[in-house]
Amino acid sequence: MTIRIGRQHLAVLFMPNDVMKKTILLFAMCALGLWAAAQRSGKTAESLEKQGLVDVRKLDKSIFVSLMYARADNFTGSILYGDLREAYLHPQAAEALVKAQRRLKALRPDLSLKVYDAARPMTIQQRMWDKVKNTPKDFYVSNPAHGGGRHNYGLAVDITLCDLRGDSLPMGTRVDAMTPLSHIDREAELVAARRISRQAQLNRELLRSVMQFAGFRPLRTEWWHFNFRTRAQAKKYYRVIE
Repeated sequence: MTIRIGRQHLAVLFMPNDVMKKTILLFAMCALGLWAAAQRSGKTAESLEKQGLVDVRKLDKSIFVSLMYARADNFTGSILYGDLREAYLHPQAAEALVKAQRRLKALRPDLSLKVYDAARPMTIQQRMWDKVKNTPKDFYVSNPAHGGGRHNYGLAVDITLCDLRGDSLPMGTRVDAMTPLSHIDREAELVAARRISRQAQLNRELLRSVMQFAGFRPLRTEWWHFNFRTRAQAKKYYRVIE
């Protein structure tokens, strides 16, 4: 049997013990530095924390997070979150989301919630509105001039179901498909017309079940969107996220 050892490996093997120890220590410190940098929150996350919002995965690490506005493959076609990768919510909404996850795990241990969007600063809301205003899509986006939406208070979440690998379940449309196929009041009709599958309808119903169990309310036009408070409650009792 032939064992191949490169020159760098040989150099390490024949180092004096004290040199080898220093080299290994240096490699370990570099690796630790890279790990720490990966764990460090961005400025947006730091700002959200200062405003009293909570990173949902700090409450329950089993919840998956994949922010769709941190990528360009969303309905706006652009990246809106430059440095945000975590899902933040108002503490009350975050605790409710954990409750929904526990309910889902009790019913289906093989599934998990997966967050696509949560708290959204009003500055980001303005950028989103500017992308869609005066287009058919502006129907689906809250105008900042009118106070924005529940996302801007940390009281709304865009969410789906996934398996334990993080792969999303079929829901009939992608998470931000701004079409009538996403409306929850037409699901039976859509199934009958074979526009969405029966399994997609069942998955949507399961998602609504666990979210409503925890106190969230679905949105008629978006199967993935859930509000924890009404618009009137948000404006009266909660602060807009800057």
